[in-house]
Amino acid sequence: MEMDVISAFLVGLAGAGHCIAMCGGITSMLSRSVGKDKPAPAIIFNYNFGRILSYTIAGAIAGFTGSIAARSIGVPIAMLQIFAAVFLILLGLYIGQWLFVLNRVEAIGKILWQRIQPLSKRFIPVNSGSHALALGAIWGWLPCGLVYSTLTWSIASGSWHQGALIMFAFGLGTLPALLTLSAGFRWFTDGLRKPMVKKLSGILLILYGIYSLHIALKMLF
Repeated sequence: MEMDVISAFLVGLAGAGHCIAMCGGITSMLSRSVGKDKPAPAIIFNYNFGRILSYTIAGAIAGFTGSIAARSIGVPIAMLQIFAAVFLILLGLYIGQWLFVLNRVEAIGKILWQRIQPLSKRFIPVNSGSHALALGAIWGWLPCGLVYSTLTWSIASGSWHQGALIMFAFGLGTLPALLTLSAGFRWFTDGLRKPMVKKLSGILLILYGIYSLHIALKMLF
C-alpha cells in the first residue's frame, strides 16, 4: 500500500506536461487574480486544495467500488491490480504520444463533465478564496486520462480510505508543475511540454506498468 501511494505521487510528477496542457489555462488565469482580501497565493492554494479534494473523493468512491467487487462478487484483488497495470501502460503510451486509447475513456468522462462544467461559471471571475475553492473542486472532475488511470489503482486498493489516499498522493504529485506555472517559470513549464520530455515520462510509466503487471500476475498464478 505504501508503494502504491508513493507510485501515485510519482505518476502525478511524471504527468506534469499533461497537467499543464489540461489545467494550464485556468491556472494562468488564477495567478492573475488578486483580490482585496485574498491575494493570488491564497487563490492558487484554494483552487488546488479544491482540485485535490475532488481527486480524493473520486478515489474513495473507486476504492469502495473495488472493495464491493472483491468481497461481494468475488473478484480477486490481483485481477484488479492487473487492470490497473494495463491502464498504467496505456497511460505511458498516451503521455508519450504513441497510442491514444485513453482518449476514448476521456470521452466517457465528458458525459459527466458536461453536467458539472456549467457550474464553474458561477465562480468566475475568481475574486475570493471560496470561489477558487469551488472552482478547483469542479475542475477536479475534468475528463483526464492521467486521473482515470490512477483511479484504477484506487479500485485495486480494495478499500475506500486506501483509494482516497492514493488519489490524494497523486494530487500532491501534480502540484509542482502547476505551482511552477503559477509562479511564472515559463522556461521550466515550456521544457515539460517538449516531446522528448513527454516520451521519457511515457517510457518510465510503461516500464513501471510492466513491472506492476508482472507482480500482479505472480500473485494470481
